[in-house]
Amino acid sequence: MNIEGGFLLLSFLLLTSAQEPQTCSAPAEYPHTRLDPKYSSRQKFSHGEKVYYSCAEDFTPYRGVPKIQCVHGQWTRLTLKCEKRACGNAGDLLNGILFYEGNSYIGDRVFAVCNKGYILKGLDYMICKKSGWTGDFPTCEEEVPTCSSPAVVNSVSSSKGVSMHQLGQSLNFTCKPGFQLNGAQRITCGLGGRWQPEPPRCQPPPEKTQLPDKEAGGCGVPEITRNSKANLADKYITKTSFSSGDRVQYVCDVGYIPAGGSRYRRCNQGKWSPLRLKCERRSCGSAGEILNGQFEYTGVEFGDTATAVCDVGHHLVGKAERHCMSRGWDGRIPDCEAVTCEAPPPVKNAYIVSPEEETYLYRRVIRYQCRVGVLTGKREIWCTESGEWSDPPPTCKEIMCPPPNVPNASWTRAYKEMYHPGDTLYISCDSGYVKSGPNSLTCGADGKWLPFPPECKRSSAQNYRRGYSTG
Repeated sequence: MNIEGGFLLLSFLLLTSAQEPQTCSAPAEYPHTRLDPKYSSRQKFSHGEKVYYSCAEDFTPYRGVPKIQCVHGQWTRLTLKCEKRACGNAGDLLNGILFYEGNSYIGDRVFAVCNKGYILKGLDYMICKKSGWTGDFPTCEEEVPTCSSPAVVNSVSSSKGVSMHQLGQSLNFTCKPGFQLNGAQRITCGLGGRWQPEPPRCQPPPEKTQLPDKEAGGCGVPEITRNSKANLADKYITKTSFSSGDRVQYVCDVGYIPAGGSRYRRCNQGKWSPLRLKCERRSCGSAGEILNGQFEYTGVEFGDTATAVCDVGHHLVGKAERHCMSRGWDGRIPDCEAVTCEAPPPVKNAYIVSPEEETYLYRRVIRYQCRVGVLTGKREIWCTESGEWSDPPPTCKEIMCPPPNVPNASWTRAYKEMYHPGDTLYISCDSGYVKSGPNSLTCGADGKWLPFPPECKRSSAQNYRRGYSTG
């Protein structure tokens, strides 16, 4: 072969290789990622074909593109980067503190410890899982001690058979006839389960050796004004008599604040001046703002309740109710997280047209397309507010063709009970018959032969011989 011929042959080979791009072998593995399972069994990929990666379990993407492409026999570089999934900050614990055992990665725990004077409600820990911090968020509520009903002999109290009393509750005492009160007429349940002041006693009256204080212009213990929500200040509670001109001070009950009027009463010639102090419930104001939700209130004052309600498509994480206490709202603001649906199960002979995700947000729609066969069911389904799909995934039923009905004919493929879409049969008429119509039939996706079956008619020569023999 001369030089010119060799040059032409080399040029032809180069042109041929350029026109036929090289294929790629199975794509490589990358740290903390996984290849889409539908590619795992393949060993060759065409030029221009793309494959997709996702982050491995317990990892989440933080930058890059999750796909590579086969270009002239070489895969492009994967830029997807995955980091270990973490739950981040669990939030702020009102009246307490959270301690993290690790870096908030999946499996790590966070522990709750309440401040002094508060007690923990619920579990004292949460666990970081794929969906975030699991379990109800702990709350630190004011420790509410109780006091047992005191036994005051020869007295009548307002306890009415109640054995235990909560912090801030008060009892009033009166003595039976023939006895007089020694001590405070009203006592209040205080911290540590102790009555403040000490419960009184009902004693027989002492012998009259001197004029009573009242006759000298003094006053006894100030009477209690019902429904005033005001009580004598602690330093006056233990006193049983007061001189004319003495002044006593009142304070509002727990959860109430002064709203006008004088705090003082004065003894004037055996009579106490009227109590003018007005006490009203303390206001806690707003219980806070909830993203994707709001609070519904019975009120915003002491004893009222605020209940968290999430918007449609979101669910509550944390305690729904907050109570207006003497120091403000108890608990913490809950969260309203978006409802998600798990990825639907794969459908044989079908694929999802929209981008595939591990979980789908509320109202996210996915659309199916059949690779083979006819779709039966809903082509589109969507994630509902209950976290379930609106309908089950559709199915793709493969339609097949029965043997064609062409009398007096045969075809060039083995006889089968059913044929797959795309199968082609070449029709031949039996001896003595002439074909009218197409030479071949192809099974269509709708289960019908295309374009249309031919006919095999008896030839004119055969008709002539039949007539001659009959005559």
